[in-house]
Amino acid sequence: MPQLEVDGAVLTYDDEGPRDGDGVPLVFVHGWTANRHRWDHQVAHFSDRRRVIRLDLRGHGESSGAGVRTIAELAKDVLALLDHLKVERFVLIGHSMGGMISQTIALSHPERVERMVLVNSISRMTYSRGRGLLMAASALAPFKLFIAANIQRAFAPGHPREEIREYVRASGDTPREVVMTLYGAMRAFDVLDRVGEISTPTLMVHGYHDIQLPVSQMLRMAKAYPDAVVRILDAGHELPVEKPEELTMAIDGFVTGRA
Repeated sequence: MPQLEVDGAVLTYDDEGPRDGDGVPLVFVHGWTANRHRWDHQVAHFSDRRRVIRLDLRGHGESSGAGVRTIAELAKDVLALLDHLKVERFVLIGHSMGGMISQTIALSHPERVERMVLVNSISRMTYSRGRGLLMAASALAPFKLFIAANIQRAFAPGHPREEIREYVRASGDTPREVVMTLYGAMRAFDVLDRVGEISTPTLMVHGYHDIQLPVSQMLRMAKAYPDAVVRILDAGHELPVEKPEELTMAIDGFVTGRA
C-alpha cells in the first residue's frame, strides 16, 4: 500500500497495470466521503492492459490530513501524486467532487489531460430557494444524521438497503471536519463560466435519478463544453457502484476511441 506525504497529509494510493500498456495512464478520483475503492470495478477491468492510478483524497479512506477549504487544494494533491509518479500526461476520471477536481486540473494544466470523464459531476452547484434552505438546515443536523441523509438519497430507488447502510457507515468514518469543510468547498465551487476553455475531449456520464447533482445541471454544463459527449444511465448519484458494468463500458469505449 504505497503512500506519499503532501503538505501535512499522507496520501494512500494504488498504481497498477503495465507501464508500457495501451495509452496514457488512467487516473481515478473519488467523490466526497468516499474512497478509492469506489472504482474497484473499473480498475479491475483496465489494470490488466493499462496503467491505472487511484488515491484516497486527504482525510478520506486510508489517507490522513485535515480538510482543505477549496477544490483547487485537492487538485494540487492529485497533481503532486502524479508528479511523484512521473506521470506527465493522463486521462482523468472523476466522480462527483472528483469531477470538480478533474475540471480544475483540466483548466490549470490542459496540456497534461488527454481526455476526461466526469461521472455525476457539475461545474456549478445551484439550488432553488427551497432546496437551498433545506441543504443549509441539513448541515445543522447531528453529524451521523447528516451523513445518513446525504448518502441514502444518493442512490436511486430500489438499491439494496444493506449496501446503502454499508456506504453510510464507511462515509461516517470520514472525520467530521473533513466532511463539513469539503461540503462547503463543493457548494462554493463554480467554474461554469470557464468550462468553454476546456477543449479536452470529455465524456459526461450521469444518473437520470441523481437528486444530489441533478441531470439538468449537468446538461447546462455540457452545453458550455466545446467537445463533450453525454451518456445518461438509469441510476442515481453513485454510478460507479450502482451501474458498474455500464459505466465501465462507457469509459472503455471513450478512452479507447471506440465510442
